[in-house]
Amino acid sequence: MKTAIVYYSKHHGNTEKLVQAIAANHEVSLINVLDNPEMNLDDYDRIGLASGIYYSNFAKQILSFAANHLPEGKEVFLIATCGNERKNYFDAIRKILSDKRCTEVGSYLCLGFDTFGPFKLVGGIAKGHPTQEEIDGAVRFYENLK
Repeated sequence: MKTAIVYYSKHHGNTEKLVQAIAANHEVSLINVLDNPEMNLDDYDRIGLASGIYYSNFAKQILSFAANHLPEGKEVFLIATCGNERKNYFDAIRKILSDKRCTEVGSYLCLGFDTFGPFKLVGGIAKGHPTQEEIDGAVRFYENLK
């Protein structure tokens, strides 16, 4: 199955660590949305969307990419890193998937070092994350997709 992961990982590279580990173990095309903001994904069977969480949402670059360039009807999986685990981080991206009639085949969330916004004042939160166990968890998540 031809797979691409479109990702945004700017501040500490937390999300990039996860997708690079997946790509090191599996044949996956990694697409940094900053380098390829209009990539055509029609030839891919399965698409991953990966991002750090900013103000409780995927990065606006990923949301915009998905809304404008995600092909309809694809299998999609989601990966996110965050400073504080909560359950609603996927709401906005899932709305786009629904609008595009895509099938979500799984989601993975783990902690990532976060100094975004007010967390910078206290030296950040979730220091030391993602851990090797969390990175390995992302690889296992990918291997176990439906």
